[in-house]
Amino acid sequence: MNEKLQQLIASIAQPDGAAALAASEHLDQLTKPPGSLGKLESLAIQLAGITGVDKPEFDRKTVMVMAADHGVCEEGVSAFPAEVTQQMLYNMLSGGAAINVLARHAGADVKVVDVGVNADVAHADLVNRKVRMGTANMAKGPAMLRTEAEQAILAGAEAVAEAVKGGTRLFVTGELGIGNTTASAAVVCALTGLEPEMIVGRGTGVDSAGLTRKIAVVCRALDVNQPDGNDALDVLTKVGGLEIAALAGVILGAAAHRCPVVLDGFISGAAALAARTLAPASAAYMLASHASDERGHAAVLRELKLEPMLHLDMRLGEGTGGALSLHLIDAACRIMREMATFADAGVSDGQGAAER
Repeated sequence: MNEKLQQLIASIAQPDGAAALAASEHLDQLTKPPGSLGKLESLAIQLAGITGVDKPEFDRKTVMVMAADHGVCEEGVSAFPAEVTQQMLYNMLSGGAAINVLARHAGADVKVVDVGVNADVAHADLVNRKVRMGTANMAKGPAMLRTEAEQAILAGAEAVAEAVKGGTRLFVTGELGIGNTTASAAVVCALTGLEPEMIVGRGTGVDSAGLTRKIAVVCRALDVNQPDGNDALDVLTKVGGLEIAALAGVILGAAAHRCPVVLDGFISGAAALAARTLAPASAAYMLASHASDERGHAAVLRELKLEPMLHLDMRLGEGTGGALSLHLIDAACRIMREMATFADAGVSDGQGAAER
């Protein structure tokens, strides 16, 4: 394994138990019945443990959109042609995509990183970390070289490090790449042992015949490449995508900097499984934003032991579900900072009159 990647993995520490305990104790002192804010409370406690601050605040949040193309599109697995990746990339860079709208609404930045778009893309706001011009067709052989998978992971981690220098303390995973639900399904199947029929979904909206073809392509890719489910790098190399590998790097980088990383949908979930396999400690830094309507996402969340904040039947990707969940994260943080305690408000705590 690349030495930089080894160092990145080794730098991920366990969450801060003392900060999490302090947050829990503070919540119990607020003017409400214990536990009455439900999952907002557990979210606040997790955020405290991740950051090491009992009342965290995230003034700057960034959606990290990793973009790349997939050679497997040759197999007709998408309802859209591969060139839509490049077209949507320009739309996103001009602020016209759904993620731009939802990120603006949530007060988050959108950072777009090209790790493998099959075109020479130039834009002032694009971060160029291109590893190669898209992957090879995984149905015929490995999607990329192992060194390229490592390079893509490090590109994601380095993008996080740059954002941290700029003040970001919370990240959302986003992606762009026609064909990436096919690669993600193959990654999930390889890492979990689940059958493609359980995991492969309609992605961009393929019809029933397209879904059958897509399942067959994933089965063929797994059979041709025989990825080792205990080796995330082998899986990413053989049946992954450059943006999936880069998202794994985003997750590892966020964990290394003690920043929460909000997972979007199915593709982000595949990247999270890869990140967890590489560095089990990174799982504690993951938050599940929503339950995607893509078939395999529920299984991915079960494997990650994560419970989503939202159920909106979304399956767009880009980081859209993650951006929406930022409102709940902000709410949990504001509760911690702004809600009065029983003692402050002079309210009985239900166990006797408050000390006055």
